[in-house]
Amino acid sequence: MRAVIAFLLALLAAPALAVTCADTAFDGRSYTICTVDPAREGLHLFLRDSAGQPYGDFGAVETAEGALAFGMNAGMYHPDRAPVGLYVEDGVQVTRLLTADSPGNFGLLPNGVFCIAGNRAFVVETLAFAASGRACEDATQSGPMLVIDGAMHPRFLPDSTSRNIRNGVGTTAAGDRVVFAISNEAVTFHEFARLFRDRLGLPDALYFDGRISRLHAPALGRSDWGAAMGPIVGVLAD
Repeated sequence: MRAVIAFLLALLAAPALAVTCADTAFDGRSYTICTVDPAREGLHLFLRDSAGQPYGDFGAVETAEGALAFGMNAGMYHPDRAPVGLYVEDGVQVTRLLTADSPGNFGLLPNGVFCIAGNRAFVVETLAFAASGRACEDATQSGPMLVIDGAMHPRFLPDSTSRNIRNGVGTTAAGDRVVFAISNEAVTFHEFARLFRDRLGLPDALYFDGRISRLHAPALGRSDWGAAMGPIVGVLAD
């Protein structure tokens, strides 16, 4: 009996995991979500190795940086894997913020920026970000926004027939909780945005991609492979 009590007390005393990944269902669709506490686990963006070559996959990041507790593709990119729009890594701006109309999903305005700043992380609409002067240690721009101040992107249609595997990120208003999500089946923008707003309760969320969507979640025995990626967001394991 004492052993059982000691075991239960140890469980209660153990710190909660700062990175947790789990499969979930919402409105009949399957998703995997990973929640990160940015105050307890350092979130980082990864683009190129020390030789200036794009990492391209999770294995290359782990070879250079160490094991990842979590990883995901984090924004759109050109054929040479240079980021589309703003990209900042370790305080160094690699590419500039884009505010004008542009083709594709990135240009389905409003788009936004995922900004890592100290022990907080935020999703911010692009024009609001430009006006704020916010400093980010790491940042990646992508689009479209999925949820803006609690409202879904105005151009998402509930009866859309455009379906794809999609991934993205949402944050609390305080920036103290970051939730990454990837669909495990083809979904519409409207369905994916509702996941962040209605299931996860997040006021701001940003789309990362729908053609190159990858997740590295060793706790789930999952590490996706496929076409080479551009920017990657991840948490290094202890």
